[in-house]
Formats: sequence, C-alpha cells, structure tokens
Amino acid sequence: MRFRHPDGSTVHLAYCTNVHPAETLDGVLAQLRDHCEPVRRRLGRDRLGIGLWLAKDAAHALVTDPSALRGLRAELDHRGLEVVTLNGFPYEGFGAEEVKYRVYKPDWADPERLEYTTSLARVLAGLLPDDVTEGTVSTLPLAWRTAYDDTRAAMARTALTTLAERLDALADLTGRSVRVGLEPEPGCTVETTADAIGPLTAIAHDRIGICVDTCHLATSFEDPLAALDALAHAGIPVVKSQLSAALHAEEPDRPDVRDALAAFDEPRFLHQTRAHIPAGLRGTDDLGEALQGDALPDAVPWRAHFHVPLHAAPAAPLTSTLPVLKAALTRLVGGSRPLTHHLEVETYTWQALPPDLRPRGRSQLADGIAAELTLARDLLTDLGLKELP
Repeated sequence: MRFRHPDGSTVHLAYCTNVHPAETLDGVLAQLRDHCEPVRRRLGRDRLGIGLWLAKDAAHALVTDPSALRGLRAELDHRGLEVVTLNGFPYEGFGAEEVKYRVYKPDWADPERLEYTTSLARVLAGLLPDDVTEGTVSTLPLAWRTAYDDTRAAMARTALTTLAERLDALADLTGRSVRVGLEPEPGCTVETTADAIGPLTAIAHDRIGICVDTCHLATSFEDPLAALDALAHAGIPVVKSQLSAALHAEEPDRPDVRDALAAFDEPRFLHQTRAHIPAGLRGTDDLGEALQGDALPDAVPWRAHFHVPLHAAPAAPLTSTLPVLKAALTRLVGGSRPLTHHLEVETYTWQALPPDLRPRGRSQLADGIAAELTLARDLLTDLGLKELP
C-alpha cells in the first residue's frame, strides 16, 4: 500500500510474511498464492506491499539463479504484490516448533550473517518495482547479549562496515539503493534505540541505520518521541519501522492478571518481559520466568515481547501497547517530512496466541491481517497522508 505524504514523497506500508514462514523458494511462491494475494483481495487493492522474509536457502537460490529471481518478480507482479523491504532478522527455522534463542544465530560476529544479508540486498535490488529506487532490510541488533565480548563486537563492526561498502557497490552497479537497519530487541546487545547510537555512530555510514519496532520500543518502556528525537539528534537514519504492539499488564500483582498472562506463555517464541522502576529496567528472558515467584517487581506494570494483533487488544485485565505505536507513528510520518518511508506490520505470532484467539485456517488469518492493515491505513490517513491507488 502506498501513501502520499504532504511533502510529496511516497510512504510504503507492507505486512511481513514471516507470519507464514517458508524455508524454500517453492514455499515462498506458495505463500504468495495462499496468503498474500488473499489479503490483497480482502482489502480491495490492485497492489499490496509485502515485507518478504527469505530464509537462507531461499535467498541463496535467488541470488545464484537469475532466472529464479526473474520468476519471483513475475509472480509478484501476477499476484498484485510488490516488495520494497525484506525482514532479514531470522536466518532460518522461523517456522520450527521451538524458535526461542535460535533466532539470534548467526549473529553479526559470524561471517554467515554478512553473507546472508548481502544476498538479501542483491535479491531486493532485483525485486524493487520499476518506479522505486530504494529498498530496506531489517536485521539482528548485533547479537544476543551473552557471549558477546569486545572481540566479537569488533568483528561485528567490521562486518557491518564491509556490508556498507557492498551496498555502495550494489547501488553503483544497479542504480538501486538498499539500506539495512539494526532492529533493537530486548535481551540483545542493542536492546533499545539508545543502545544503537554508539555502534551506529562508530560505523558512520548512511546505508546502515536502525529499524524501529514499536513492540520492542514499548516492551523496553522507551518513550517513542524522546527515542526518535535522540536518533535524529545523533544523525542515525530510521531505515524502516515495524508496526507492532506488545502485551501490557497494568497490575501484575493480581492473581487474575497472572492467569491471563500465563495464557500467552507458549513454547515457540521468546517473550522477554520487562518492568520499569526508578532504578531502571528489570527483566526476564521469557514470560514464564517472570511469572515464577518474584522474578520481577509486580507493583509496577509489566510488558511482554508478544506481538499481539494491532486491531484486537487482549481482553481485560490485559491490554496492548497500541498507544505507543500511535505516538511513534505520529513522529515517524506525521511531521513536515517523514523520518522513514518504509512501514511494515509485523504480527508473526498469530498461531502462538492462546488457542481461543488463534485464527482457524487461512481464511481467518487473511481476515486478521487485512484488519491490521486497515487499522494502519486509517492511522496514516488520520495523519494527513493520502492513500494512493
């Protein structure tokens, strides 16, 4: 979906396909047919943006076979879909029964991460619509915090500097500019937007910036306006933003609140949980840990890294951090000039929701994704952006 900002530039809105992960190119083609095109039809659109997730095997197949890349581009066109952004955070196995800590491997100290991301950039340059010259890729925020020392930090910095040089060369070769954004996430070396400023300033290249995920922002209790202003002051580009909402518990000391949270404690994904006290953030790596005894102070609200559907906040006594998303979006695209032109709805946890909230089959999933995109569209038009055909 495309929108005209009051400054005349185009803002792109997509939804991320990691919600129906595929490990192979054949699987990617099937997801376009079975999921993405039905969402487009529900929205009554001739064209729909998708934030494509390509596992390492699919990316390798596309970057080594020009005919396969042309075939994917043709399939996107045939189904009324377009790609201006890729999700390069998960490397593989995002559809596994248990993902948890595996999603942070390989990290940016591992050469495989550099090669994978380089492949994604090359693929994206070949997928961009004819009238679009800039693409974006979101990526791991360096590494999970454990086993990350000064030596690995230096390796990661070198890898990202090499990536920037490769992106420069790609732009010279193709005329297509691809930028990559580190995506701060709780528990990682770069947990917050503030944590990103130092490493990105050290790299100091405008092709390497930040991807602001509004669920992660909220989980870490960051003030969206202060966070985005600090990035702007430091000269850190917001490459893209993922529109998502976290799980919020206002009174976690209540037994009924604990019971409601327990329904979201599931075995597939990691749901880092945070509480904010005057001394700073307190947290656990997963929701189940937070619910055990006194792992977190419960006299203050908790937030959990669980991407809940934007249009459907959990039932009381829980809610979502949609207000944080709205505030961030106002700053991102509501001013005289947008801070970013790429927005991506990223609710990948539909099948991890409590059983009574999960979609039953493809049709209900498509309905839910379409409803999320409709809400995002309305937020953008309320900010003065005009939806384009």
